Amino acid sequence: MATVAELKAVLKDTLEKRGVLGHLKARIRAEVFSALDDESEPRPSLSQENFLINELIREYLEFNKYKYTASVLIAEEHLRQEQGRGSDAESLHTSPSVQR
Repeated sequence: MATVAELKAVLKDTLEKRGVLGHLKARIRAEVFSALDDESEPRPSLSQENFLINELIREYLEFNKYKYTASVLIAEEHLRQEQGRGSDAESLHTSPSVQR
Protein backbone atom coordinates (compact mmCIF):
# COMPACT_ATOMS: atom_id res chain seq x y z
CA MET A 1 0.00 0.00 0.00
CA ALA A 2 1.29 3.47 -0.91
CA THR A 3 2.15 5.97 1.76
CA VAL A 4 0.67 9.44 1.93
CA ALA A 5 4.01 10.93 0.83
CA GLU A 6 4.09 8.67 -2.24
CA LEU A 7 0.52 9.58 -3.15
CA LYS A 8 1.32 13.28 -2.80
CA ALA A 9 4.38 12.88 -5.04
CA VAL A 10 2.40 11.06 -7.73
CA LEU A 11 -0.39 13.62 -7.59
CA LYS A 12 2.09 16.49 -7.84
CA ASP A 13 3.85 14.90 -10.82
CA THR A 14 0.54 14.27 -12.58
CA LEU A 15 -0.65 17.84 -12.04
CA GLU A 16 2.69 19.21 -13.25
CA LYS A 17 2.60 17.08 -16.41
CA ARG A 18 -0.91 18.27 -17.22
CA GLY A 19 0.05 21.91 -16.60
CA VAL A 20 -2.58 22.24 -13.91
CA LEU A 21 -0.21 22.82 -11.00
CA GLY A 22 1.37 25.91 -12.53
CA HIS A 23 -2.04 27.30 -13.42
CA LEU A 24 -3.28 26.74 -9.87
CA LYS A 25 -0.20 28.44 -8.42
CA ALA A 26 -0.68 31.42 -10.73
CA ARG A 27 -4.36 31.65 -9.84
CA ILE A 28 -3.62 31.46 -6.11
CA ARG A 29 -0.96 34.15 -6.54
CA ALA A 30 -3.47 36.39 -8.34
CA GLU A 31 -6.07 35.83 -5.63
CA VAL A 32 -3.55 36.66 -2.89
CA PHE A 33 -2.65 39.92 -4.65
CA SER A 34 -6.34 40.65 -5.10
CA ALA A 35 -6.98 40.09 -1.40
CA LEU A 36 -4.09 42.38 -0.51
CA ASP A 37 -5.19 45.07 -2.96
CA ASP A 38 -6.42 48.14 -1.11
CA GLU A 39 -9.99 48.50 -2.33
CA SER A 40 -10.50 51.77 -0.45
CA GLU A 41 -8.15 53.43 -2.95
CA PRO A 42 -9.71 53.03 -6.40
CA ARG A 43 -7.51 52.34 -9.39
CA PRO A 44 -7.24 55.09 -11.96
CA SER A 45 -9.37 54.61 -15.03
CA LEU A 46 -7.71 52.68 -17.82
CA SER A 47 -7.27 54.67 -21.01
CA GLN A 48 -7.94 53.04 -24.37
CA GLU A 49 -4.19 53.15 -25.10
CA ASN A 50 -3.29 51.35 -21.88
CA PHE A 51 -6.06 48.84 -22.47
CA LEU A 52 -4.57 48.15 -25.91
CA ILE A 53 -1.09 47.76 -24.38
CA ASN A 54 -2.45 45.28 -21.82
CA GLU A 55 -4.11 43.26 -24.57
CA LEU A 56 -0.92 43.21 -26.63
CA ILE A 57 1.06 42.04 -23.59
CA ARG A 58 -1.52 39.32 -22.93
CA GLU A 59 -1.38 38.20 -26.56
CA TYR A 60 2.44 38.14 -26.45
CA LEU A 61 2.41 36.05 -23.27
CA GLU A 62 -0.07 33.56 -24.68
CA PHE A 63 1.68 33.35 -28.05
CA ASN A 64 4.96 32.50 -26.32
CA LYS A 65 3.25 29.96 -24.04
CA TYR A 66 3.74 31.95 -20.82
CA LYS A 67 0.45 30.51 -19.62
CA TYR A 68 0.91 31.12 -15.93
CA THR A 69 2.06 34.71 -16.27
CA ALA A 70 -0.80 35.37 -18.68
CA SER A 71 -3.28 33.85 -16.23
CA VAL A 72 -2.23 36.34 -13.56
CA LEU A 73 -2.61 39.22 -16.02
CA ILE A 74 -6.01 37.91 -17.10
CA ALA A 75 -7.10 37.58 -13.47
CA GLU A 76 -6.04 41.18 -12.79
CA GLU A 77 -7.80 42.33 -15.95
CA HIS A 78 -10.93 40.40 -14.97
CA LEU A 79 -10.99 42.20 -11.62
CA ARG A 80 -10.74 45.53 -13.42
CA GLN A 81 -13.59 44.55 -15.76
CA GLU A 82 -15.75 43.58 -12.79
CA GLN A 83 -15.15 47.06 -11.43
CA GLY A 84 -16.88 48.54 -14.45
CA ARG A 85 -14.33 48.43 -17.26
CA GLY A 86 -15.69 46.28 -20.07
CA SER A 87 -13.47 45.08 -22.89
CA ASP A 88 -14.21 45.49 -26.55
CA ALA A 89 -11.56 43.17 -27.96
CA GLU A 90 -12.91 43.45 -31.50
CA SER A 91 -12.06 47.15 -31.58
CA LEU A 92 -8.43 46.33 -30.79
CA HIS A 93 -7.83 44.53 -34.10
CA THR A 94 -5.50 42.05 -32.44
CA SER A 95 -4.70 38.68 -33.89
CA PRO A 96 -7.57 36.19 -33.68
CA SER A 97 -5.08 33.30 -33.52
CA VAL A 98 -4.55 33.69 -29.77
CA GLN A 99 -7.61 32.83 -27.73
CA ARG A 100 -8.08 33.13 -23.98
